[in-house]
Formats: sequence, structure tokens, C-alpha cells
Amino acid sequence: MPARDAVLFDLDSTLCVSEQSDHEIHEAVFERVDVEPFFSPADVRAVDGEDIAVADSQRGFYENLYRAVAADVGGDPAHAPALAEATVEVVDETAVRFREGAQRALARAREHAAVGLVTNGGEATQTAKLERLGIADAFDVTVFCDPQAGTPPKPDPAPFREALAALDATPERTVYVGDSLDHDVAGASRIGMVSVWVPLDRPHGEVPDDPEPEPTHRVDSPADLTRVL
Repeated sequence: MPARDAVLFDLDSTLCVSEQSDHEIHEAVFERVDVEPFFSPADVRAVDGEDIAVADSQRGFYENLYRAVAADVGGDPAHAPALAEATVEVVDETAVRFREGAQRALARAREHAAVGLVTNGGEATQTAKLERLGIADAFDVTVFCDPQAGTPPKPDPAPFREALAALDATPERTVYVGDSLDHDVAGASRIGMVSVWVPLDRPHGEVPDDPEPEPTHRVDSPADLTRVL
């Protein structure tokens, strides 16, 4: 078993999942704005995070996200403000539960090395999720990727470097665990960290057989993380 300085985790869709399904949210949002859906939840997930303009609020984030989706699918970006407002009304950001196997993975990681969290999202919202899960104090370092607080979102290498520095850990001896190729695997790979991809099996979604960027390891469940620690 290789020695590790640290194990860092993503939060959303890695350690926890929403109790509201993507399709329930999608249908409710379009119903509120009375617009025929012109993109799918899969289209939203396919947006490159670096194509989303920085926003100063959750509503602003959704508006910029929908503008990016519209650009990708050829939809009308003029609907983005109304869709964003409806999304803020529909989504309960803190309605989360542990992803199957995640609680065990976190406990086992703590037995092997220092443990950290690097998550996109503001401190208030993400901390509320951690408190709901009962793991607000489970990490040796927590980095919230919030441009308004001075920390750019993944896959920018800055939040990863911040976590490594706080733990006095080296990239090549640190594992980063996440579900997103674009945010987690790409960001960890940029600074030479060991990336563990744990894709979430979503209804109406497809998990690529040849992921790009290619992770160091792929596991089907967080519970399988011990195989690479």
C-alpha cells in the first residue's frame, strides 16, 4: 500500500447527493417560467466550468450557468434570468444525504492520512451541508472555492495548492477524490496529484468508458477507495 500524505475529497456528488433529483428540479424550473425546455440536466452537467462567468450570488451563478448551456445547445440566453430566479426558489441546497459508501470511505481515509475537503461553493451553503451530514469537523483542512472570497473554483489549481500547503503535503503523495472529470480530475492532475474518479450513476446519464482527462484511478463507489489508499 503506497504511503499517502493526505486524502482530499470533493463534496457534492462525491460525499453527498441531493435529495432532490435533477429531473424534478429541471421540470419544476421550466414549469415556473412557462418555457418549453430547451436543454436537459445532462446538458447542464456537460458545461465546462471554465465557460461559466464568475457571479456574486447563487442566483447569478445559475444565470451564468444557463447562459453557458444556451450557448452550447443553441437556446435563447434571454431566458437565463427567469430560469435562475426559479432555480433559486426550487432548489434546497442543504437537502443532502451521504452518497452510498461515502461515510465509510471518509472514515477509512482518516485512518490512513490527513483528510481535507476542497469543494466548489460558498462557505455558508457548503458548511450547512456538512452540518446536516454531521461531518463539519471531520476534516483537517477545508477549502471553499468561492471567487467572491478570493478562491477560484476547481479546476483552478489554487484551491488544491491551498489545501496541500495547510497540510504540508506533497501533490504526488496526495489523493484527490471526486466525481467530476472537468473539475476534480482535471484540477488534481494539473498539479500532479493522484486523482480518484468516482462517477455518479445518474438516470438518463452516461458514464464515459474512455474518460478525458484520464484519472489515475477509477472506482465505482466511494466505498472502494481503500483499494487505492
